[in-house]
Formats: sequence, structure tokens, C-alpha cells
Amino acid sequence: MWVAAKVPYSMRKFWSDGYRQDCSGYVSMAWNLGGNEWTGSLGQYGTRISKDELQPGDILLFHNPANPERGSHVTLFGGWTDYTRTYYLAYEQARPHTRRQATPYAYWTDSDRYLAYRYKGLRPTGEPGSGEPGSAGGPGSGQAAPARFPGAGHFGPGADNKHVTRLGEMLVARGGGRFYRTGPGPRWSDADLGATRAFQRAQGWTGADADGLPGPTTWSYLVGGKGKDIPGGTAGGPDGRPGGGPEGVRPGAAGAPAFPGKAHFRPGRSSAYVTQLGRQLVRRGFGKHYAEGPGPRWGEADRRAVEAFQRAQGWRGGAADGMPGPETWRRLFA
Repeated sequence: MWVAAKVPYSMRKFWSDGYRQDCSGYVSMAWNLGGNEWTGSLGQYGTRISKDELQPGDILLFHNPANPERGSHVTLFGGWTDYTRTYYLAYEQARPHTRRQATPYAYWTDSDRYLAYRYKGLRPTGEPGSGEPGSAGGPGSGQAAPARFPGAGHFGPGADNKHVTRLGEMLVARGGGRFYRTGPGPRWSDADLGATRAFQRAQGWTGADADGLPGPTTWSYLVGGKGKDIPGGTAGGPDGRPGGGPEGVRPGAAGAPAFPGKAHFRPGRSSAYVTQLGRQLVRRGFGKHYAEGPGPRWGEADRRAVEAFQRAQGWRGGAADGMPGPETWRRLFA
């Protein structure tokens, strides 16, 4: 946690998890966003709420469009300090380092200019119509849906949006490349349906729980790298030939794939994401540390290659420790 580590404040440096060491970078980390946002863009990831609706994890945001560097700030709401609701526990990245302290609502200065937001990705337990474990109608209901699931309405016949692309990229990384004759794209297709169904069946789900339409649990498994990969998946292009992009996605075909999470890149871990990372490092010219082709097991060659890439970005210290975070991932696949 940044508070315990007392991460030093900086608008130019990046912490070991890849997030920028300023107030917006801290919130980007806490909300698990795919990159480093700023006070002028954080609002698009949230829904405006009132003071009475505030709950831990919400944010209080002030953006000064006339001069963003004068007064703009954002804090994480940690709960009210007492029944009067005049002070709250604020988690924030400020000079000299990350801190947690009782703060007058909404802030010490420019209090009337702060707006409260709740992350848009939060979902109630289960989503009707998703038909899978953890959702309404599926076994295992009662667990909260993953925060970043965009909603069942973004998938299925006629859907055309960035979430379909992201789904396809994650499925390819989990062995579903053979379903795609070309790289995953924004328009829903039989390839997306088939790859999703194959992934669901790989988890042992059947019937409506493996209907090929993603719900919160399928999304959670893909984003978090949980569960089993699709059996018989290809490691090259989408039709099994060598080449193509990482795990069958052509570089740049649909933008950078979603960062799968830091847990995949640790000593002893083995996953398709490690192979995907290594291949992209080789493509970008940082492959000299590999005695043989990158593989699924995280090793020192991977760490040294990532460190070389990070140093090429001008990062030093903890920001160039060889452990990929969201910003390293985004730049590598950009």
C-alpha cells in the first residue's frame, strides 16, 4: 500500500506498480485503471454523487481547467470521522508523501469546488441475463460482481464497442487465438462467442453458464488471470501459424491489450501473459537477455528485459525494477 510505503510525491516519477506518484496517479492505482489519468480525465470514470451518498472508495475531485496546476487535486474518501459529517478520513498523494488524515469536507482549500464521484465500474451482485456463476440465475450467486465488468449489454449480436475488443484480446491470451481468423475487433462475432464459450467450458461450467456470453464472473476470471486456459489454444497467429501479434493479436490491431495484473509477473509464476510480455519485448528490441525464446514461466531474463525497457523510458529506482505495471504495459504495447 502506498500509505504504508510513504510513496514520495512526484508529477514525473512512477512507482514500482507503474502508476505516477501524484494525486491522480494514486487514484488511478486505487481504482485499478488501465493507465495514469489526471484531474481533467478522472471524472469520466465516475458517476457524480452527493455528499450523503459518499462511501469509502469514492473520490472528491477538483479540476481547475483555467490552470490545472493551481489547486487541482483529488482525494480518496475513507469514511466520516464522526456523526457530524464535517470531517472525513482522506487518503491522498500529496507532498511529501502518501498520507491518510482527518480532513474537513470537502478539502482544506477550494472546498466548494470539489465534486464527489463513484467509480462507474461498480456493479451490484449479479447481473440479470448473464447466465453464469456469480450472476443472477447462475450457481454461486451472492458474490459482488467484478468492479470493471462493463455490463452484459456490451456483448452479443449487434454489439460494436471497445469492450468486445478487450474481451477478444484477453481470450486470445488465454488460448483462444484459433477462433479468430484476424485479430479481435470491436464488432461482436461468432469468434467472440466461440472463444468465450470455450473459456467458460474450460472452467467446468455447463448449460446457461457456458452460453458464450460474458458476465461478471467470466470477466473477473479473464481480467484476473484466474481459472484454466482454453485447451488446445495456439501460441502463434490466430490460425496457428507463427507470427502475428502477442498470443495471436496483431500489434496495433486494436490498441494495447488490458494489463492483466502484477500477480502474473512474480518468481515462480507461469502464464500466457508472461509469454505475451516476452514476445513484445523482443519485438521492441529488448530481447538480448533471452538465451532462448520467451516462455510462460517468469524468470530473470524477463525481469532484466523489462528493466531495460523501463530505463529506456527514462525511469530510475523503483520505477525501473523490472516488474511490469500498467504504465510499462501500456507503453510496451503502444
